[in-house]
Amino acid sequence: MNTLYWFTRDLRLHDNAALLAAAKSDLLLCVFVVDPRWFQPGPRQCLTMGDHRWRFLWQSLMSLERSLRPVGQRLHIAFGHPEEVIPELVHRHRLARVVRSRLPGTREAKQWLAIKERLPDTLCQQFETLSLFTQSTLPMPLDDLPDTFSQFRKLVEKTGDRSCERLRIRTHSALPPPPGFPEDNRGDCPPISEPQHPGRFAGGEQAGLAQLERFLFNTHGIASYKETRNELDRWDSSSKFSPWLANGSLSVREVAETIGDYEREQTSNESTYWLWFELLWREYFYWYALKHGAALFRRDGVQRKQRPATFYPQRFKAWCQGNTEYPLVNAAMNQLRETGYMSNRARQLVASSFINELELDWRYGAAWFEQQLIDYDVASNYGNWQYLAGVGADPRGLRQFNLDKQAAQYDPQGTFVDRWGGHAEQPVGLHSVDAADWPIS
Repeated sequence: MNTLYWFTRDLRLHDNAALLAAAKSDLLLCVFVVDPRWFQPGPRQCLTMGDHRWRFLWQSLMSLERSLRPVGQRLHIAFGHPEEVIPELVHRHRLARVVRSRLPGTREAKQWLAIKERLPDTLCQQFETLSLFTQSTLPMPLDDLPDTFSQFRKLVEKTGDRSCERLRIRTHSALPPPPGFPEDNRGDCPPISEPQHPGRFAGGEQAGLAQLERFLFNTHGIASYKETRNELDRWDSSSKFSPWLANGSLSVREVAETIGDYEREQTSNESTYWLWFELLWREYFYWYALKHGAALFRRDGVQRKQRPATFYPQRFKAWCQGNTEYPLVNAAMNQLRETGYMSNRARQLVASSFINELELDWRYGAAWFEQQLIDYDVASNYGNWQYLAGVGADPRGLRQFNLDKQAAQYDPQGTFVDRWGGHAEQPVGLHSVDAADWPIS
C-alpha cells in the first residue's frame, strides 16, 4: 500500500506512532503543508502565525528534512490549502492511504473531514502522537473527562504508574522510498525575517532533544524546578521544552520517560515531580480541547458563563504594544513581541490584566498569543485563557492577580521591567475610549 504521510505537529522521527504506521508501505510520500491562511488577518485582528512562530517552524522543517535524508526520504513542502493539496498529491501519485497525527482544534478537524470527503476511496488514518496517553489508555472515557485538572490528575495518579514506556515508539532507522519527487512550491512561502533580538530557541528535533538532555542531566535544572519555575527571565529557571513540544519536534512521552530516568539515576524530589505535573496540565488541555471542540473558542467558554465584555481598540493596542499603565505587563508584552516567548508566570499576569484591569474579551488576548508565541499550542493556549477568565476548567472562577504584589515578589529590583522597557512614556489609561468602541453581545 502506497502512503502519504502528512507531517503536522509531529516534526520528528523519534517516538512517532503515526510515522511508524505510515512506514508500513511500499512507497511513502512525506508532506508538510504551509497554509497561506496562517499569514492573513483573522476575525480578532491577529494573524494565525507571526514572524517568530514562522521562523521557528521553518527551522524545524529544515531540521526534519535533514533527518529524513539518511533514512531514505525527503520532505515535500507544499504551500496551499491542505484540503486541496493533500487530495491532489494522492491522485497524482496514485496513493491508497493518508496518515497523520490526531490534532485538537476545530479548524484542523474540518480540514481532515474535507480531505476524507474528497478521497472517498482512500484509507485515512489518524494516530496519537501529541499526548502521553492514547484515547484507549486514558483512565476514563473521553466523554467523562473531569471538569477540573485536579480530578484528572487524581485519576491518572491513582493508577500508580507514571511511566509511559508502554507507549514509547522507537526512532526510525529506515523508511520506504518516495514515489518520485517533483519539485514542490516551497518558494511561494513567506520569507523568514531576522529578529532584532535573537532568542536562544532553535527549531528542530535535535535542538529539542539537546535541551531535554541539558536541563535534566547537564545543568540538573530539574532538581530545583519547583523553586525556580516562576522566575520571569532567566533561561535555566524552567525547562523551555514548550516550543519543541508545541510543533512535535520533541515527544512528550520522551520527556516523561527521561524524567523517570533522571529520578532513577540521580534524584527524585518535589521538583522532579513538578515537571511531570506540568506535563499532566498539558495532557489535560489536549483532551479538554478534543472533548469540548468549538466550545474552546466561545466567549462564555465550556462553562457557558456569561461575562460582560467590551472591545476597546486603544486598550487592546496598548496591551499588545506594551503601552499600558502597568510596567510589569508592558515588559512582558515587549519581551513577547520581540522574542516570541514569555515565562509562564508572565503569561498569567498579562492575561489577568487583560481580563480584569483592561476589561477586554479574553479571546482577543488568546488570538494575540496565537500570533506571537513560538510555543503556541491551541489546546493549552485557549484552555489556559478560559481558565484565567473563569469560564473554563477552574472551579474557583475568575482569577485576578495583584500586579503590584506580583512585581514586588518576582521583580523586586525592577530588573525585568528595565530590561524590557516596561515604563511607557505615554501609557494609555483606562479612561481612554473612542467612537470605535462597541459592546460585545
